[in-house]
Amino acid sequence: MPYISNTDDDRRDMLRRIGVDSIEQLLDGIPENLRLNRPLDISALSEMELLFEVEELSRESHDGLTCFAGGGVYDHFIPAAVGSIISRPEFMTAYTPYQPEVSQGTLQVTYEFQTHICRLTGMEIANASLYDGASAAAEAILLAVRVTKRDKAVISSTVSPLYRQVIDTYLAGRGIELVYVPMQDGVTDYNRMQDVIDENTACVLVSQPNFFGLLEEVERVIEPAREVGAKTIMAVDPIAQAILKTPGEYGADMVVGEGQPLGIPVSFGGPLLGFFATSKKLIRQVPGRIVSRTTDVDGRTGFVLTLQTREQHIRREKATSNICTNQALCATAASVYMTLMGKQGMRQVALLSGEKAQKTYQQITSLDGFRPYFEAPFVREFAIKTPEPASEIISALTDKGLLAGINAGRWYDGLDDCLIVAVTEKRSEQDIARLVEGLKERSTSGVMSKM
Repeated sequence: MPYISNTDDDRRDMLRRIGVDSIEQLLDGIPENLRLNRPLDISALSEMELLFEVEELSRESHDGLTCFAGGGVYDHFIPAAVGSIISRPEFMTAYTPYQPEVSQGTLQVTYEFQTHICRLTGMEIANASLYDGASAAAEAILLAVRVTKRDKAVISSTVSPLYRQVIDTYLAGRGIELVYVPMQDGVTDYNRMQDVIDENTACVLVSQPNFFGLLEEVERVIEPAREVGAKTIMAVDPIAQAILKTPGEYGADMVVGEGQPLGIPVSFGGPLLGFFATSKKLIRQVPGRIVSRTTDVDGRTGFVLTLQTREQHIRREKATSNICTNQALCATAASVYMTLMGKQGMRQVALLSGEKAQKTYQQITSLDGFRPYFEAPFVREFAIKTPEPASEIISALTDKGLLAGINAGRWYDGLDDCLIVAVTEKRSEQDIARLVEGLKERSTSGVMSKM
């Protein structure tokens, strides 16, 4: 690769070669209001200096924490076979399928992933995956806007704030009105939601379970939406789905979610895996791509990439999405996980997590100064009212090797004393006892004894 200098003469030469006189002329196609009007606050570092800085940052991280944090990414057990299978070169090196005739093995795995998601959600079709649950939710809203020809989306405030941040960014400039319905006692304010749903509503988005781990009364969301012809989108947790009523049984139009719990490591929050499922009547509006099973001229079973709706493949004005890839390796991991676990195995994971969560909840709420924040039922994640800011508790217990949960006040005003705790099948009795003991030291009596 030729050496590229940064001198003024070299820059002018490069501009001249592409037919422009200045950097400003090069940027003429970008509207003024979208341009950065200040210098970037970036310090130039050599490769060696950058490596030293990253290593220094890594030393500030806490390794080996026992994790009780959730909020969409969960520390579930991953069978060793998952890593072994996806590490095979035909999976590890295979990029996302672009061509219909791509490797049959890659296409078959993607087809199996779609099949598992359909069975898990009770829907008719699923795509080959998206970047993450948040972008899948944003794509579902865009689909609803297209098919209803309406421009209003009603979203429960109990949907993950991380999803809502992505939705805000993803839909900016689209002319879509986003209406966030407040919560009441940790779940959607159903009366308020019914008030804001009208004839201009394209869709309603609700989570099951919601960000606080609580179960929503989904029927009270779907019924008013159906009355005005709006689409219903459910954001679901795939592990909880093994024991809950499926979105298909509720009558939801679209289902999205984060597939990380399906055999994908926590990995500091990524990469993630978005899944998207819906009904056959919406198949040509689904973002991304779909793999189907067919037979060749000799009657042998084969797999083929059938629907690709991104703008690079069809006329731009007809494209339903600009999604240009799917999380092929993560989808493969999820397929392997769901195949290994099977229906009963996934159900057992959900039941074990729920059982341990209930025991942890009872022990924590028996401590002085700790009590339930909400009363609605939950699966494996719950909210606790703490005697001091949740952020301080998290910080104190981190030094003891425990990631105690997440601070709801980071996203919700007035909930600085709300600690959201997630318990999975991986958490042993000893882990739970350590968490309870750590919280006991932070209880009202424990704090007072230190004063």
